[in-house]
Amino acid sequence: MNVLIRARSCFAVGAFMLGFSTAWPAQTSAEPVKAKSHELAVQRDGQHDFDFLFGRWKSHQRRLMHPLTGSNDWVEFDATLVVRPALGGSANVDELEGDTPFGHLLGMTVRTYNTKSHQWSIYWANQTNGTFSLPATVGQFKDGRGEFYDQEDWNGRNIFVRFTWIASPDTPRWEQAFSLDGGKTWETNWVATFFREKQ
Repeated sequence: MNVLIRARSCFAVGAFMLGFSTAWPAQTSAEPVKAKSHELAVQRDGQHDFDFLFGRWKSHQRRLMHPLTGSNDWVEFDATLVVRPALGGSANVDELEGDTPFGHLLGMTVRTYNTKSHQWSIYWANQTNGTFSLPATVGQFKDGRGEFYDQEDWNGRNIFVRFTWIASPDTPRWEQAFSLDGGKTWETNWVATFFREKQ
């Protein structure tokens, strides 16, 4: 869910395993097995990582109006979010709506899961741009925390963008941050906290 911008992703994840047959003693031959177990653990199935987000939510949003300028001018507004699964659970769609200090916001996010890379791709569109962002912001979850990255142009400067999701069944949190130095330091410019609507 990015209501600011979308751009090109420069992140790709690959893992290569080399197996060698040797006549080493048994204790040494355990190393490739250990490495393979580690790879399998890292490449776990994350297809249900966004299931916590299904349903209807109220949210409180804080946006930094002028990122990467040294400004501390934040605005706050409330919005609603409706999230549903798609493609048998390997994707999901949400719709965001709210009245902001800069106008009425209508946005849609589509998230798709790649079973080979074990990563999510996130695409955003709103009523102003009318198209989905391409390519996606890409990443995955670990221990209930999701991080997703892309690289894009922001006012003539090449920046990294990071989305962070903190999974929770009742109060999940999303943040967007920008980096001008290749990810060494980050400035958070958008924070959204969600509260599940009572049925």
